[in-house]
Amino acid sequence: MARKVLVLGGGIGGVEAAFALCHKCFDVELISNRDYLYIYPISIWIPTGEYKWEDVILPLEEVAKVNGFKLTIGEVERISTKEKKVYLKGGGVKEYDYLVIALGGSKVKHKGSENFLSICGKPEESLELKKRIDELIERGGGVIAAGFGGNPKDPTGVRGGPAFEFVFNLDCYFKKRGIRDKFQLHFFAPMPKPGIRLGEKNAERAYKMFDKLGIKRHFGKKIKEFTPEGVVFEDGSLLKSDLTMFIPATDGHPVFQNSDLPLNEAGFVKIEPSCAVPGTEETVWAIGDSAAFEGPKWKAKQGHIAEVMGRIVARNIEARERGLEKRESYLHHLHILCLMDMGPCWMGGALVYRDDKRSIMLPLPFIGHTLKKLWGWYYKASKLKKVPRIPGFDAP
Repeated sequence: MARKVLVLGGGIGGVEAAFALCHKCFDVELISNRDYLYIYPISIWIPTGEYKWEDVILPLEEVAKVNGFKLTIGEVERISTKEKKVYLKGGGVKEYDYLVIALGGSKVKHKGSENFLSICGKPEESLELKKRIDELIERGGGVIAAGFGGNPKDPTGVRGGPAFEFVFNLDCYFKKRGIRDKFQLHFFAPMPKPGIRLGEKNAERAYKMFDKLGIKRHFGKKIKEFTPEGVVFEDGSLLKSDLTMFIPATDGHPVFQNSDLPLNEAGFVKIEPSCAVPGTEETVWAIGDSAAFEGPKWKAKQGHIAEVMGRIVARNIEARERGLEKRESYLHHLHILCLMDMGPCWMGGALVYRDDKRSIMLPLPFIGHTLKKLWGWYYKASKLKKVPRIPGFDAP
């Protein structure tokens, strides 16, 4: 009988882990609190109306059927590694031989969080952002502030790229409608040099683009709170805003605090280089935003790294089952790779890459936006096995 593997989380990392484990002939069941996979990298186009809701989701039932894993829709309440059981809200209990944790994380709490919307928050917030932007257009203009926060306990929890993409796309959207002069766009972040993990030169290029486009910068001021009037900084100054889009940093998922898992200071699950959770005899593994990363200071949690980790876990579990000692490490795969979208205008986008040896930002005028849309189409089609998978092209 095939070994039972439970995968917790229906995001990019969890779905990839389930896919890879099925190909290793395990009995795989994925547990998700949503019946769809929300493709965050392309959700940046919902606020501007370029994409609709159905363009950025994949029904998990369809993905599961095509790829051969079971699907359970439910909310995880507690994990007991000693019992090898996962407890669901409502009384359900799932047993496993192996467990892969891909639940993501939770957002760092900020005072006044009800006064901002996030492009990386609950999926429904992207629809609310579109509604609020449409209302400002009908009103004749306004002030929009976009930014992201940090996590001093674990910098890998920072998610800044989509904030850059959001404000670049808004600039392009308003220009195409001939109303850019009716809006003030602001970008804020508490760190002196947001985006520095992309490399000093790459970050400076992004700042120069802000200046060129008339997007005002507010860097290096810690955030005190969010109010209906805007963003209040610790020095008492106020960034007035009619609409605030903010991406809080990530910390550990609340389920982890209710479980017998080893956690770092930020609440992420500690892992070995193989992605195995220490003290579980390689029966529990954690990937993506759920895991505490080691590695260089510039390391970042991205979708393609979560996918790589999912595939590594599948290979390492197979190696354990076969009695092999060698394990593959995720550390050798750490790098930053993203296609930063700047909207359907002349800017297009830029390909950003960073590793220990180099940091590159390759401008992709005109074609960058189209390339990211092509990736979105490929991602959906490949997950449904409508097109062959291309190694290294699975997540931006």
